[in-house]
Formats: sequence, structure tokens, C-alpha cells
Amino acid sequence: MEEKKLKKNLGKNIKHIRFRRQISQLDLAEEANISVTFLSNIERGNNFPQAGTLCNLAKALNVEVWELFKGEGISSIEEESIVDRISDDFAKQVINTIETIRIQYKT
Repeated sequence: MEEKKLKKNLGKNIKHIRFRRQISQLDLAEEANISVTFLSNIERGNNFPQAGTLCNLAKALNVEVWELFKGEGISSIEEESIVDRISDDFAKQVINTIETIRIQYKT
């Protein structure tokens, strides 16, 4: 497997496991002792972490290091489903906030 493909596969798998565990990038980055920017770059396949960081990521995701390299990552259908759920939750929050503001400022 070429290096570029290895980076992409690793990134997809980390993102996939993170989504399945419902862990934010911020929480995972903090737990793995790396920056959110670095984690984002790993997930996009732009950076490859050193061994210690791989161990920290695996521990934070509660998997073995080798599991970060297997599989194909999250499918586009699963990703769309997650985005839809987030979008629905966000819409509900906005509606609730608007309603709260209306009640508070009703004259």
C-alpha cells in the first residue's frame, strides 16, 4: 500500500471510530494530547502521526492500534445519516432558542 493511501485509510478509520463512539474532534484531540488541527489533518489523510500519538489515539478510542488501520472507514451513507441527525438536532435547538427569546421579549 502506498503512503498516500495508508494516510487516507488511517484518517477515515479514526473518523469512523470517532463518529461511532460519538466523540468530538476536540474531545479526542484532548484525550490523545494533540491539537484539533493536527487531528483534523490526520482524519483528512494529510498527516501521519508518530507511534506515540497512534497509541494515544487508539487508547482514547478504546481500540487496539492495529484496528486504526483495518477496514475502509465510514461509508458515505453512514456519514449522511450522522449529518442528518446533527442537522435535525441543530434545527430543534434553533427553534427552541427562538421560542425562548420570543417568550422573554413578549410585550
